[in-house]
Amino acid sequence: MSYRKFEVDEQQLLEDIMRLRRDVRGNRFTSEPVDEKDLDRILRAALLAPSVGFSQPWRFVDIRDHETKASVAQVFKSENDKAAHLFKDAKHSQYQQLKLEGITEAPINLAVFYQHPQEAVLGQTSMPVAGQYSTICAIQNMWLMARALNIGMGWVSILDGKRVEQLLGADEHHEFVAYLCIGHVDTFYDKPELETLGWEARKAFNEVIFKESLQSKHTDHET
Repeated sequence: MSYRKFEVDEQQLLEDIMRLRRDVRGNRFTSEPVDEKDLDRILRAALLAPSVGFSQPWRFVDIRDHETKASVAQVFKSENDKAAHLFKDAKHSQYQQLKLEGITEAPINLAVFYQHPQEAVLGQTSMPVAGQYSTICAIQNMWLMARALNIGMGWVSILDGKRVEQLLGADEHHEFVAYLCIGHVDTFYDKPELETLGWEARKAFNEVIFKESLQSKHTDHET
């Protein structure tokens, strides 16, 4: 059986797409419409993701309606107001200045759901959460394809999932996982915005890579 071997320049291109992927906020989206063929490519990239037991448990809701967006934006506002009080001193002030979503600004919103299985799934019997993890793999695929198409995508995580489920008609078999904002942007930052703003510093290689045990750090190839 033959297989495709990728060349060095192709390997570098993939690394560049991953390195330059960004979580896009509402102050970056433009009014330029997203071509439906591009949206199809983004969604088809999701369908190429790995899934536990080849279960393909993801479901996507394409949202364009202004009233629906406004309702979700209200859920965000309520949760964001609560979240602001969890940060103290300088971070509290900085948090209030951050633009953390693009629900109404982005031309396309996508709600991502996990469909709970109705029978045993190969590979998911010991770790049921592997199904949700599979859905997140699909989201990463979309993020990378969107960036390759020079289209922005932002993940809005400051939401009450149950309220979103109610708004979008989800039943007990469908669990809300993510709310994504998709559209063209005026620019992509060279670095993640929160890194640029000093909210958090990028962790070094040897801070997160361990060898054999979490008690022993991996010290090779430090960056």
